[in-house]
Amino acid sequence: MGRIFLVIFGSLLVAFAYNFFLIPHHILSSGLSGIAIMLGIITPLNTGLLNLLLNLPLLILGILKLGKKFIFLTILSVVTLSISLYIVPIKQISTEPLLSSLFGGVLTGVGAGLIFRAAGSSGGFDIVAMLLAKKRDFPLGTLITLMNAVVVIISGFVFTWDAALYTLVAIYATGKVIDTVHTKHIKLTLMIITNKGDELKQILLENLYRGITVMDGEGAYSGEKRKVLMTVITRYELTDVKNLISKTDPNAFVNITVTTEVIGSFHRS
Repeated sequence: MGRIFLVIFGSLLVAFAYNFFLIPHHILSSGLSGIAIMLGIITPLNTGLLNLLLNLPLLILGILKLGKKFIFLTILSVVTLSISLYIVPIKQISTEPLLSSLFGGVLTGVGAGLIFRAAGSSGGFDIVAMLLAKKRDFPLGTLITLMNAVVVIISGFVFTWDAALYTLVAIYATGKVIDTVHTKHIKLTLMIITNKGDELKQILLENLYRGITVMDGEGAYSGEKRKVLMTVITRYELTDVKNLISKTDPNAFVNITVTTEVIGSFHRS
């Protein structure tokens, strides 16, 4: 339920960002949603309906290539965003386009970042970026920003080049905030000292697609024998791992450090 709430709340934030900050100034967002905004401005069709129609092909791709839980949350996000764009009225909060592009981009980034943290996406190019992120270790927001250059160019030709520059500002802000909120590309090294080494190792192997190194340890003062488990995870997985450790051995000592670089086999999930 927590992930479903994050997806719905994040999608609502994105919808408000679009209808209150971006659309009134003809500023586009990233990806297919940006194209939906453009078509919604220049045609009689509603942006929410267009967003749903444009995302259908990539949702099918997501069903074929990504996990069931991921694509369920993505469908939930796309539907929630599309309905919200249809229901929420378009209202100009600020008369200043630059402020609107910044606030709209930041709010969109927060919403999209929450959706990513829930292991979903807001559809569109996000699905493509998630597929690429599985194979290459780049920040997710940067990948999405690079793929949205075409949206900026389209905005310049369809509207004005001032609008294109504001669109670029919004997309840049969105990408940076996504990287801050999502942080999946950040790696962490966990050193776990526990009395329940075999049990904890089995629990982690069953629930975490990561390699684990097990070492023998001994308390310097007590002389007590313990197991030392070491693994590298993404920042995104930390909450789940901490919950697994707490349930298995509440007395385990866990040292968590930020990892600068990983060389060798590391599954990017």
